[in-house]
Amino acid sequence: MSNIVSTMKTEMQDVLQKNILRFWLDKMVDQEHGGFYGRIDGHEHLHADAEKGAILNARILWAFSAAYRVLGDKAYLEAASRAKHYIIDYFIDPEYGGVYWSLDCNGKPLDTKKQFYAIGFAIYGMSEYARATGDAEALKVAIDLYRCIEEHALDHEYNGYIEAMTRDWQPIADMRLSELDANYPKSQNTHLHIIEPYTNLYRVWKSDELKASLHNLIDIFTDRILNPETHHLDLFFDMDWKRGAGALESYGHDIECSWLIHEAALVLGDAEVLKKVEPIVEMVAKASEKGLNADGSMVHEANLDTGYVDSDLHWWVQAEAVVGFFNIYQYFGDESALQKAQHCWTYIKENLIDNENGEWHWSRRKDGTLNLDDDKAGFWKCPYHNSRMCLEIIERTV
Repeated sequence: MSNIVSTMKTEMQDVLQKNILRFWLDKMVDQEHGGFYGRIDGHEHLHADAEKGAILNARILWAFSAAYRVLGDKAYLEAASRAKHYIIDYFIDPEYGGVYWSLDCNGKPLDTKKQFYAIGFAIYGMSEYARATGDAEALKVAIDLYRCIEEHALDHEYNGYIEAMTRDWQPIADMRLSELDANYPKSQNTHLHIIEPYTNLYRVWKSDELKASLHNLIDIFTDRILNPETHHLDLFFDMDWKRGAGALESYGHDIECSWLIHEAALVLGDAEVLKKVEPIVEMVAKASEKGLNADGSMVHEANLDTGYVDSDLHWWVQAEAVVGFFNIYQYFGDESALQKAQHCWTYIKENLIDNENGEWHWSRRKDGTLNLDDDKAGFWKCPYHNSRMCLEIIERTV
């Protein structure tokens, strides 16, 4: 088994540096307007006038900060610093706090709503920059954004975090993260991407208030979001945690949640929390296997009410499957999980990595054809899931 792990590590470091990060350094730095371009489509065409999303820029900040921390390449620090300064100068709302959802290509606010998912990613990026460099400014921004979420998103009546508000923190009718989502006030996805940055922030800021927030978020996942009957994580909820939007199963989010919840418990360092969480980690990862195909790939999600299965093989789902199953192997000694991780990695290498133009394609269709309709880089296609997969395997195999 050690040969499998060693090979995966070597291959992933090569892909990270030569395929993923090289693409962003060579093709996405916006020398005219600052920061990074907003979009390269699936046919490799640069859209220099595309809007610039908070999620994209925060994920760029995280990816290059983490890459610098692990690999020490000064080019990664330069890119991370560029992203940090652009976010502080343009995305942070100087009047009301939080981050704008999007800017135009010149850096002017375009959509000023406050989506807490996006604020979470800004914390993730800033905390990783602080972790990599010791930078006090980035840490302060991360802490300020954490307190912003706690002040405006935390539901003191029913617990949990709401999805969105207007720029000046008023209720907003359309709380959806994207057009693909149902309009509910609470979601698994937003909670996942709040626990993720809170965990990372706790690595560099061990405050009692953040510790309490992490404890609470872990309980929300185990006691509210986890479906005790199916062991999948339900997706949408009313304010009082009534489950909504039908019988949806998101296998990609299941496997991603399994290792991120485990990471939160490990970083928190509480033996009682780990005792509660670890059986759930194994259960959720096992439930996600429902989405596995014979070739090692994982489908995105299924609607059990309608019978519809999103059988596109998305880049991010495969990346999270590799980390999630590797986590089960690493912490629970399940060698079959390592084989699942390796099998999925083989699928990625053979089907999603663009060895000619760089980066990964968005997905492959059910019939095996490449999806070139969706972006190579863009609002939702960022150097995050795939970079993190590579970095996780590199760090877990030292």
